[in-house]
Amino acid sequence: MLQVEDLHAGYGASEVLTGTTLSVKKGTLVALIGANGAGKTTTMRAISGGLKPGRGRVVLDGQEVQGLDASRIARLGLAHAPEGRKVFGPLSVEDNLLLGAYSRLPRFFGYRTKARGDLDRVYDLFPRLRDRTRQAAGTLSGGEQQMLAIGRALMARPKVMLLDEPSMGLAPVIVQEVFRTIRRLKEEGITLLLVEQFAKSALEVADYAYVMERGRIAVEGTPDELSRNERVIAAYLG
Repeated sequence: MLQVEDLHAGYGASEVLTGTTLSVKKGTLVALIGANGAGKTTTMRAISGGLKPGRGRVVLDGQEVQGLDASRIARLGLAHAPEGRKVFGPLSVEDNLLLGAYSRLPRFFGYRTKARGDLDRVYDLFPRLRDRTRQAAGTLSGGEQQMLAIGRALMARPKVMLLDEPSMGLAPVIVQEVFRTIRRLKEEGITLLLVEQFAKSALEVADYAYVMERGRIAVEGTPDELSRNERVIAAYLG
């Protein structure tokens, strides 16, 4: 469903990705782990169009998308819940969710009615959001904003969903709740690429995983294989 081949990308003269290659099969959850600064978030941004790759290929459901605008890639079926959540603070919770479905809703009339089923699905996943539909997103707690960011991505009905550091800055009890939701999404067959600072938690939910170092993949394998790899244990699981 998602194939990344020899991806090179960076910021100005600084190249962060130096040949990243990975793949995500349909209906699986793949984890991308690594130290801060390894290039994980840059990989996600280069896949979703937030950053133009200098070289390499990104193939989404059989179609090359590298170099396309982020809006175009989103319309082709990729949703990105970014690091830091990036909710639209002045807008209500429900308006943030509706923005996730902008590409397939009517432009003027009936958009809220057409989106009702998807809204109800998100509210079933995150009951707290149902109680805050009219509340400004910027006044939510960090955990609630993360739920909103995931829900907004789901509203697009994506073929592939990117989750970048969903546990960042959250209390442990909220992290557990977020990972329960990720497990549920996986069980529903949603194709997921997950970047996560807590390597152990990521491997517990993943079908396959990549370890990134200095802008490229250093180790890959199943969670069981990586949990027995001495290099991975010493760096990320010890």
